[in-house]
Amino acid sequence: MSEPAAAIAAPSEIDLDGIMARIPHRYPFLLIDKVVDVRPGESAVGVKNVTVNEPYFQGHFPNKAVMPGVLIIEAMAQTAGVHVAVTLGPDAVGRQVYFMTIESARFRAPVVPGDQLRLEVKHLRSRMSVFKYEGRAMVEDRLVAEATYSAMLMDE
Repeated sequence: MSEPAAAIAAPSEIDLDGIMARIPHRYPFLLIDKVVDVRPGESAVGVKNVTVNEPYFQGHFPNKAVMPGVLIIEAMAQTAGVHVAVTLGPDAVGRQVYFMTIESARFRAPVVPGDQLRLEVKHLRSRMSVFKYEGRAMVEDRLVAEATYSAMLMDE
């Protein structure tokens, strides 16, 4: 008899290789550099080092680079996707997480090159293959964005 996936010791920090083993995103759309403070079934924190060579800065905006808000939300979702994969363990293999809803998105301050985003995601609930999360994006101690969103886990 095997232990539930959440009961198996999860890594407290997941590097880039570990992220790519858990979600399919790749450059230029992989928007997190590592995941730290992983608590299966509860929460995780993604880290994104925002650099001036990100491809979206060429057009958003050429004279004043600002990270698009939708990409901040996507980075939160990628962090949650890694969290789902860690929480489910072997049950996540061969399955993909897809956005269903984005609710209550708020953008509080611009994110610019040189910032380090901390993407704090908290699992609110899940029912069958639907997971709901609350996310907060922080730069240092400043809240820059927040949203509640849900995603569905589907077979590939």
